[in-house]
Amino acid sequence: MTSPADLAAALGRRRAYWHAGVCLAVLLGALYLARRHWPAVESGAGRLAVADHGWLLVGATAAVGTWAASALAQQGAVLRRLPGPRLVAAQFAASAANHLLPAGLGAGAVNLRFLMRCGLPAGRAAAALAVKATAGAVVRLVLLALLAPVWPGLLRIPHVPAAVPAAALGATALAAVLLATPWWPRCRRGLGAVLADIRALHARRARAAALWGGSLAFAALHALVLVAVTRAVGLPLAPLQVALLYLAASSAAALLPTPGGLGSLDAALALALTAAGTPGAAAASAVLGYRLLTMWLPLLPGLLVLWLLVRRKAL
Repeated sequence: MTSPADLAAALGRRRAYWHAGVCLAVLLGALYLARRHWPAVESGAGRLAVADHGWLLVGATAAVGTWAASALAQQGAVLRRLPGPRLVAAQFAASAANHLLPAGLGAGAVNLRFLMRCGLPAGRAAAALAVKATAGAVVRLVLLALLAPVWPGLLRIPHVPAAVPAAALGATALAAVLLATPWWPRCRRGLGAVLADIRALHARRARAAALWGGSLAFAALHALVLVAVTRAVGLPLAPLQVALLYLAASSAAALLPTPGGLGSLDAALALALTAAGTPGAAAASAVLGYRLLTMWLPLLPGLLVLWLLVRRKAL
């Protein structure tokens, strides 16, 4: 007969094997992505080797700051006080995982697991992620609305195919069908819980300031990374113009569920920069430099931090 101690040991070994398998799969995915896009990475590195290293250092510093800003926003979305160093480490690990799974699933999974390890029920943890994501989207839209009128001709809205409104009508019809199903009462209860959390958070000024301040800092620091890279390669664009182009491109790329915006964000940024009058080669170099600082360089260290957090049962 198996004793409880032996059963617990077997479960612990099985969990360890599962965690190791997940980490190995993530690492293999990272290596596959790096190998597949290695010519672009190598070309971008060659172009950036002759760029202004001072501006590149500014961009790298801003990229590091994005993880602290993300941690601040996540703390603002939770009433319970979270362990600061582990929270920042979780955001670093989440950014790496986000580049391997589509539509933010990697970052969401890491943060959800972290919040649950900190004692939050699954429903509350999911609500905190929804609050943080909503605040980030609202901040981007507000920044776009404030900056777009300053340069009215900078953003050119492409022709919208007829299929897009049709798809929107189909999505609306699907939403109406879902509202009529028996699932709606459960969805309404979940939405009510999220709204209750939002009211409780905004009743505490420190949490509200952390949520909105962290969301604002996250968007601004990402824009600063691109601004620094464009300065490093000598693009003739004003910093606020680059920030506006980044906000528009990243918002458009969010509609395409690629891992970390890989491909969609690159294309949107390159298109936005070239449409603003930037030479194609310089625009490509700026996009590659932005990706190098925000994705490629932190990827393997982020996966290492993810493995350490899993090993120490922080995730």
